[in-house]
Amino acid sequence: MNKFFTIFFIALLFSCYTFPQANVKDSAISTSMFSIAYSYQIPGGDLSKRYFSNSSVGGSYFYKSKNNWIVSISGNFFFKDTIKESGIFNSISTNDGCIIDGNGLFADINLYERGFLFDIKAGELFSFFGPNKNSGIVILGGFGFLQHKIRIENKDNASPQIKDDYKKGYDRLTNGFATSEFIGYMYLGNTRLVSFYAGFEFIQAFTKNRRSYNFDLMSADNTKRIDILSGFKIGWIIPLFKRSPDKFYYH
Repeated sequence: MNKFFTIFFIALLFSCYTFPQANVKDSAISTSMFSIAYSYQIPGGDLSKRYFSNSSVGGSYFYKSKNNWIVSISGNFFFKDTIKESGIFNSISTNDGCIIDGNGLFADINLYERGFLFDIKAGELFSFFGPNKNSGIVILGGFGFLQHKIRIENKDNASPQIKDDYKKGYDRLTNGFATSEFIGYMYLGNTRLVSFYAGFEFIQAFTKNRRSYNFDLMSADNTKRIDILSGFKIGWIIPLFKRSPDKFYYH
C-alpha cells in the first residue's frame, strides 16, 4: 500500500505541470482527475461475523470524457483496531483466556482488522444541479480484488506460539474477486479549487481463506465466502486542467 500511495502522489505532482486548458464553465470537457477519499463501511455477509464497521482511505484516478463517460482506477486500504471474531487462540490459552509468553508472563496480544481493495469502475455522469455541465449524478460499476486478514500484534515477539510463521496459522488471510458499485454526486468546480464527490459504495467479494492450515481449527478452511462492504464515501478531486482565460471584447 505504501508503494501505491507513493506512485499516486508522484503522478499527482508531475501532472500539475501538464494541465491542458479547458473551458469547464461553459461546456462538458474531457479531463483526468485524481482524488483522495475516505469511507465509513459496514460489513455484511460472512465479513460481518469477523469484523465491526471500519474506516477506509484511498486514492483514485478518473478519466471523464466530453460525453460524461467516466473510468476510474482505485486503491483503498480499510482498517479497524478491534475485531468481532473471538476464540481464535483458545487452543493455546489458559482457562481464563490468557496466553502465557516465553517469560512465563501474560502475553500482550492485540488484534486488528486490515484489508485492501483494488478495483476498476466505469459509468456515466448525468449533468444535474451544479455550476457547469461537468457536475451531476454519477453511477459507476466495476470489478477488482479484495483482501483482508487479522493483524496480530505480538508485543516484542514474546509469545513463540504466535511468532513468525506460526502467526499465519491464525491470521485468517482471505482474498478473492470483487464487484463494486457507486452512486453519488460529483461537483467539478469552475476553478479547480473546490471539486469533490460523495455517495454510497457497495462491494461484494467472493473470497476464500488462503492459509493451508489454521491451527485453531486444526484443518484448512475451504469455505467459499461472500464478503460485503457498504458505506458512505467522500473524496476530494484534483482535476488536471487549466481554466481557459476569460475573453474580453472592446468596442
